[in-house]
Amino acid sequence: MMHEFLTPLTQIIHNSRHATMSGTPSSTTTRSVNNNMTENHKPILISKSTLARFEPVARLSPNRLEELAAVCFVELVSKDLDPTRISTNSAQALYLVSGDLGIRYQNGNKLILRAGTDAAKHPVDTNRLQIKDTIALTPIEVIRIDLDLLDIMLTWDQLSGYPPAQTQKTVNAQSAKQGWKLDAASFNAFKLRNGVFAKLPAANIETMFERMVPMDVAAGQVIIKQGQEGDYYYLIQQGTAEVSRVKDPNKPPMVLAEISNGAAFGEEALASDTKRNATVTMKTDGQLLRLKKQDFVELLKAPIVSAVSMAEAKAKVANGAEWLDVRFATEYSYHHIEGAINAPLHELRSLLSQLDNTKEYIVYCQTGRRSSAAAFILAQYGLKSVVLEGGTRSSS
Repeated sequence: MMHEFLTPLTQIIHNSRHATMSGTPSSTTTRSVNNNMTENHKPILISKSTLARFEPVARLSPNRLEELAAVCFVELVSKDLDPTRISTNSAQALYLVSGDLGIRYQNGNKLILRAGTDAAKHPVDTNRLQIKDTIALTPIEVIRIDLDLLDIMLTWDQLSGYPPAQTQKTVNAQSAKQGWKLDAASFNAFKLRNGVFAKLPAANIETMFERMVPMDVAAGQVIIKQGQEGDYYYLIQQGTAEVSRVKDPNKPPMVLAEISNGAAFGEEALASDTKRNATVTMKTDGQLLRLKKQDFVELLKAPIVSAVSMAEAKAKVANGAEWLDVRFATEYSYHHIEGAINAPLHELRSLLSQLDNTKEYIVYCQTGRRSSAAAFILAQYGLKSVVLEGGTRSSS
């Protein structure tokens, strides 16, 4: 289905009055450097406003966009170099920030992609668009975004109610009443990717938001005590706490660490079903979020969601199943599987009435995270679905 995905980009480029590669490129003042350093060897961070020009990056919440901007660097590529060959990491989205980029497709067609056009809002995907190679027709600026990190951010934003949608009012209202933000420090991208939340199935994220309870605490208050049974998992929204452990009953406790905003504790006893191995005491007033042991254990279990290969999915479609694309509308309009229905994850509940409960749906997104969450929601409402294994990235 590569030819289906190729058409939108070529049409946009032609509509933007782009020339063929034999045409004359526009002039630019971009410096001719072939790495992400300036002449003074200082990395160039990208601004949030520039990041917001690209899709689906523009759909991220303000906090997520700020996090992404802090880890994205402008890469300056000299004229006549191929930016797709400079990096060997295929799990990155390449966006053109400035200049003109020549593109040659596998079928021999040649086009010019110009920064700032509608076509340049989307990544230069060499695999999906069947691009053979590219060439910087002028000095250009590009950025590379880790696809896995971007997908994690999009998944959590959609499930936490950003952008606001009718289906998310309950979750938004509850979090507002409790006085905590769903994209606050406890849920920053690093923790979502590397911490305990990295193990949380996407299908259970929304339920976790609903079950977390805020807890106001005071300086000197003991939150968990060494030797006790584990009952809650905690995240620090505000404040600082001290972690200590008694190694010798005849000696004072040993201070192990001082933790503050965004830190989590208490998971070891819950995950291993053992007693607490340390004491955590608040050093300042603050607020915690806590999750019951039963919820913690339950929500870390993978949801019962079936996945199928592309071949199996096509066979199901041939027998009457339908494709269901749960990505943002902008992602869907740029490219989608032929015949797919678009029901963005964060709006899915409001669109359930438009789905046929006699049909089976093949749910897909880019990687399988959002489609897994969507399949769980569909199951709650009695709709039959399976997930495209690995998403479109693995199936392209």
